[in-house]
This record gives sequence, structure tokens and C-alpha cells, in this order.
Amino acid sequence: MQSTAVTSLPALHELKLEQALSLLQHAGYPLPSLSDAPVQTVLQALIDGLCDLSLRDALTGLPNRRHFRAVVEREIDRVARTGESALLLVIDIDHFKHVNDTHGHAAGDLVIQTIGQRLAECVRPMDTVARFGGEEFAMVLPNCHPAYGEAVAERIRRTVEGHAIRLPSGQEIHVTVSVGGAFAPQWVRSSAALWTERADLQLYCAKTEGRNRVCLEQSVVSSVSSEEKCMLFGVTTWDDSLE
Repeated sequence: MQSTAVTSLPALHELKLEQALSLLQHAGYPLPSLSDAPVQTVLQALIDGLCDLSLRDALTGLPNRRHFRAVVEREIDRVARTGESALLLVIDIDHFKHVNDTHGHAAGDLVIQTIGQRLAECVRPMDTVARFGGEEFAMVLPNCHPAYGEAVAERIRRTVEGHAIRLPSGQEIHVTVSVGGAFAPQWVRSSAALWTERADLQLYCAKTEGRNRVCLEQSVVSSVSSEEKCMLFGVTTWDDSLE
């Protein structure tokens, strides 16, 4: 039986959908035919498309700050429950204002797009890279052991440094990035703001130390006994699979 909400849907021609359709078509979203598809199908496609569009950065196509914050919150919860490590990186394009001032804002946009692509190529499917705002990006890398954090961040920095960017004028330029990072505290329920603040502090260190470098907060590996885990999560009989 259909719900009242579905059966009472107005006909598509009665809704003001032009702006929503224009936004989605401009973004390249495939939509069902308005004349052939059922009303509910068209509305669901519009809702799904608009939701996805609201979570992506228009310039790079990467997740935006809103989406990234939700990912960070989920990862904090996972690390608190499992004790597995996770690394948060914040990445800032060095001397970006000089690029805009020298080559123009169109070139600046191209630099941001290209670096976004390079960063996306550096991550695993399980990782998330987002445009955090302006010339800044951020990454969450689950299950990244502290022993490998520095090497991972350095690989990202070198990837950006090693690729020339061809501007609309035909000129090629090289840009660099500064990277700051912090690991999520294990077995502790922190917050997205605090985790990001710690990574931002390391980014500030990378900038003040000369840019084009990586600064990671030293990770503290927490050791929690089975008894403490039981107390944390209210488990009466400890499951060896959680070790």
C-alpha cells in the first residue's frame, strides 16, 4: 500500500523544478525523462542528485568540508571503539597567492583542480580526500599505522612537487604543498574540531619551518587491557576477536 505522502505527490508540472534540474544538468548528473518516468522516480533522482551535489566541492569534485567533517566524526567513533589508528592530514598549497597574482585566478583554479586530482590519486579507496576550503585540502587515512605516517605524508608531498602544471597560457609551473598531520587518540572519544586543530598546528609548523615539508604530531600508542575495554564498552565476557 502506498503511503499518503506518495499518493499525494503533485504532478511534476506543478512543481518549480527548473533550478534544481539546471544545477544537476550543469553538474553532469543523468536524470530520468520528466515525461516518461513516474513522478516518484523523478523526485527521488532529484533528491539523490541534490544531496550528492551538496556534499561535493564544485571546483574539484572532491568531498567538501561538510562531507569531510561527517567522515572525521565517523572515524573518531571507529578509533574509539576499535583502538585502530587513523591519520588526519591537512595540506596547504604553498605561495598560492603568488600564483593568483602572477598568472590570474583562472590559473589558480586550474592549480587547485590539478592538485586535487593528484591527491585523489595518492589515496586508497578506503581513504577520503576533500577540499577543505580555499587552497587547503584534508585527508583521513583509516588503519594507517604510526610507523608509516611520515612515509605516507612524504609520498603525497613529493607527488605534488614532482608534477608540472600546464597553465592555460601554455606555461608550466611547479607548486609545492605543506602537510601537517595528527593521529586520532585510540580508545578515546575526541571530537572532529580537536583532531583537526591538532593537525592544523602541525601544518603551521610546516609553514613556519620553510614550507614544502611534512610535520606530524608524535603519535602516542595507547595500551588498554581487556578488563579496561570491558569497562569502556560494558562487555561482561570479553571476545578474543576484539583483541
